[in-house]
Amino acid sequence: MSHVTSNQVAKLAGVSRTTVSFVLNDVPGMGISQETRERVLTAARQLGYVANAIARSLASGATRTVALVMPHRDHINIDIDAYLPRFLAGINLTCHASGYKVLFEPVEETSRPGVFADLVDSRRVDGLIVLNPRGIDDAYLCELASNAFPLVVFGSNLSEHQGVCSIDADNRDAARRATNHLLALGHRQIAHLGYASDENQIPRERLRGFHDAMQAFGADINPAWIAYGNYSAQSGYDAMRNMLSRAPGITALFAGNDTIAFGAMAALRDAGLRIPEDVAVVGYDDIPLAAFAAPPLTTMRTEPFKDGSDAASILLRAIAGEPPEKTHMRDAVPLIVRRSCGSATG
Repeated sequence: MSHVTSNQVAKLAGVSRTTVSFVLNDVPGMGISQETRERVLTAARQLGYVANAIARSLASGATRTVALVMPHRDHINIDIDAYLPRFLAGINLTCHASGYKVLFEPVEETSRPGVFADLVDSRRVDGLIVLNPRGIDDAYLCELASNAFPLVVFGSNLSEHQGVCSIDADNRDAARRATNHLLALGHRQIAHLGYASDENQIPRERLRGFHDAMQAFGADINPAWIAYGNYSAQSGYDAMRNMLSRAPGITALFAGNDTIAFGAMAALRDAGLRIPEDVAVVGYDDIPLAAFAAPPLTTMRTEPFKDGSDAASILLRAIAGEPPEKTHMRDAVPLIVRRSCGSATG
């Protein structure tokens, strides 16, 4: 017999999958009537569904495998993203030290909501780390957390959900501080290049931080100086070329990540503009090459290896049934001043 899923039980019982999960995992305080509870249990028995299969799999330690799940589009960010390899390396090192394997599961951005839940239903993994989840997946992540399935979310807006363990950074505040640094150096004609479209949460938060700083200072925001790349240095180059052709006059740039900044810096040089004399540049992430750019890049520092290791440590504690030391961790994002911004201290 093929594996029966909670979706099938929900359909037969005429209830939501969340209700099925609450009933089969005996979650208290959910306000589920006895009649609904009996209907779910009857449907589960008829279909041969094994109640609390997830918990039994975890208790047996059958897989000793965790999955890193992240959305992607046409493999673009997987092939190019400078953050991901170091994040994955941190997860791998920590998990391997505890005898766990790591399964990397890219999810197409256009996939149906909650597609990664198939990993859980098939009992292929003991826990999940979800990197930059799509908003449409939030309900499924909350459902998994409510069912006590080991889960850590990185880079999401789920930090207020009581059952979700999360790691994030205050991208909005970091972007505000990056922009304030340029304002403090006397710049007012400041452009922003996001590393991906503002349909994604993190680029959207960094754009909001840019707006916060400019508005608080009373500086005008020229819509023509707001543009988006698509993860790659080439896309940063193209976006900056287009910006300079339609709306020249910027004196500073806050780039949404360092890879985009590298492309933009090349476009500035090809346009005959000097960095930082004509245009100051600040990036985000402090990837290893940032210190060796020409000139060295001022940037906001993230720590992807540590983030991955921390996410794995939290997940392994959850798998072992131990309470997390912290439910929500928020990373510090310091400004690293180098010569690209023209600061006297850089």
